[in-house]
Amino acid sequence: MKDQTEIFRLCDLIREISFSLHQYLRHGHLERVYENGLAHRLRKAGLKIEQQHPLQVVDEDGTILGDFIADLYVENCLIIELKACKAIISDHTAQLLGYLRASRIEHGLLINFGASKLEVKKYVLSNCS
Repeated sequence: MKDQTEIFRLCDLIREISFSLHQYLRHGHLERVYENGLAHRLRKAGLKIEQQHPLQVVDEDGTILGDFIADLYVENCLIIELKACKAIISDHTAQLLGYLRASRIEHGLLINFGASKLEVKKYVLSNCS
C-alpha cells in the first residue's frame, strides 16, 4: 500500500497525462478510445495498469457478493472511472464511490474526456475497512 504522499503524486501524474491526452485527442471520441490512450500513456510512464479489471464486491463481514469492472486499476491502489460525456453528474460520482466502498479501495479518480475542458475529480474513502 502506498502512503498518502505517494498516492497524491500518482494522482498528479495521472492528471498531467490525462490533460496531455485530452489536448491531443480533444473531446468527441468513445470512452474506450480514451481508456486505451490513457492506459498506453500511463504504461509508457512506467505504471502498472490493468484495464477492465474485475474487483470483488464484499459484504461487511468479508463475504464476496460479486464483481464489478474498473475501467483502470493503477498500481494496485487506485481506481479510475472514465467518462466521455458533456459533464460529470451525481450518478457518475455515486458509481465511483460505490466501487470504492464495495472493493474497500481507498482512492479513486473520476475523469471525463467528453467535455471541451478535461474534468478530473479525486475521491478518498478513509473508512473502507
